[in-house]
Amino acid sequence: MKKIFALIAVALIALGAQAQKFALIDMEYIMSNIPAYERANEQLNQVSKKWQAEVEAMDNEAKALYKNFQDEAVFLSEAQKKEKEEAIVAKEKEAAELKKKYFGPEGELYKKRTALLEPIQEEVYTAIKAVATQRGFQLIMDRASDNGIYFASPSIDVSNEVLDKLGYGNN
Repeated sequence: MKKIFALIAVALIALGAQAQKFALIDMEYIMSNIPAYERANEQLNQVSKKWQAEVEAMDNEAKALYKNFQDEAVFLSEAQKKEKEEAIVAKEKEAAELKKKYFGPEGELYKKRTALLEPIQEEVYTAIKAVATQRGFQLIMDRASDNGIYFASPSIDVSNEVLDKLGYGNN
């Protein structure tokens, strides 16, 4: 009797697994075919370079102050040395604060990236959900972000369908 129940349970599990439908997408491919995403990335790169230049300029100012201090140290009084050291420390601190302001975890670059990319990502998610609902998929995985996928049949990749839903298809 136990064998029959076990056999029925295995059969039900097998049937349930067969009924599941899944697909793959390539998020990198999808995003690279969305012009707004490419423009947003370019804008982020330009802003990042500008801010990085500001931080480097301030770092260079601190280094120049330190070099001048080393060159003049023998000619300075203790009070003057202390004053110059404080100026160097203040400039280094200012550079570190600027770097944190721009590139920190909650910095300006993070905020700008969120503002520019979140609407695009939400639109892609909505399109993926629509394809999943329309085709009856219970699971759609991103092949670009999962190193655990060594082979996947191209027939289960629905990336182009997602692009079609977004209006960026090749058709």
